[in-house]
Amino acid sequence: MTLDYPWNSAPSIGERIEVSKGIFWFRLPLPMALDHVNVYVIDEGDSWTIIDTGFWSKKTQSIWSDIKEKWFSDKPIGKVIVTHHHPDHVGLAGWFQTEFKADLWMSRTAWLMARMLRLDYQKLPTEETINFWRRAGMDDLILNERATGKPFNFGDSVHEMPLGFRRIIDGEKIILGNRSWIVRVGNGHAPEHLTLWCEDEPIVIAGDQIISSISPNLGVYATEPDADPVQEWLTSCEAFLPFSNDKQLVLPGHKLPFYGLPHRLKQLIENHHSALKRLVAFLKEPQTAVDCFPVLFNRKISDNEYGLALVEAVAHLNHLYRKKIVKRELNSKGAYVYTLKN
Repeated sequence: MTLDYPWNSAPSIGERIEVSKGIFWFRLPLPMALDHVNVYVIDEGDSWTIIDTGFWSKKTQSIWSDIKEKWFSDKPIGKVIVTHHHPDHVGLAGWFQTEFKADLWMSRTAWLMARMLRLDYQKLPTEETINFWRRAGMDDLILNERATGKPFNFGDSVHEMPLGFRRIIDGEKIILGNRSWIVRVGNGHAPEHLTLWCEDEPIVIAGDQIISSISPNLGVYATEPDADPVQEWLTSCEAFLPFSNDKQLVLPGHKLPFYGLPHRLKQLIENHHSALKRLVAFLKEPQTAVDCFPVLFNRKISDNEYGLALVEAVAHLNHLYRKKIVKRELNSKGAYVYTLKN
């Protein structure tokens, strides 16, 4: 089966599409190459539940204020559920808590990551980050430019988060919109990423764990330079497969809602296995992570994609290294070069 898209386009900013009775899809803008995020609002009868929030910015706050005035002025926002800690999903969670006294529901790891990163402000990249870039083989000109420039800080796009949240755990059943939902936690794209699987009708709220036409970024960062998100991702996709079927409407964090979940999960698994196979063939000769861009991505990487490409290349190399398929050593420039083990 190929994927089936029940809607050919997304709702305009400030407008909504009712994807099922009492479940509404909105789209918010993002100031990056992936220029949008999907958010969902569920009618609880006496209140509203928001799932993911978009970036914290005056523009997004204004859009939400207009949305509330137009669509949700009849009752309060009771809670906000955040699928994972990335800024485009958690950015305005603290604002909803402060402005509307909404309860925040997240996985513990996602909440801790978001709150920790919100408190961490850097005027310049840290020594650990610069070393990480160097070990990935970042071009000297790019490295020097980034080393002397202001880095992205989580707090630039995530509102201050008050103390207190309601933890959601794997396997838990929660009630949203008079429906029972099973929580299934994924990993790889983000730690303890929530997905919600409805028991009363075939709907899956997937966040960034399952997207139709792009593979979510699997990145390694200086915070955990030897992590293996590729293995975590493959394990999560394989664990979801037995619960998937073709009747489920998947509501993702980006792109369009779709049917064909089993096919998409298999496709995502195969995409990464294929990338790893290409990488193994390429590593007959020593290569840095940056050297691997062409074979991993099959296209030229633009400047605004460079950072995401770098962290994903490191992730795939870490996977092969931890599987003991490749070895690595530092070259004269301080970059790891990887090659197949004999």
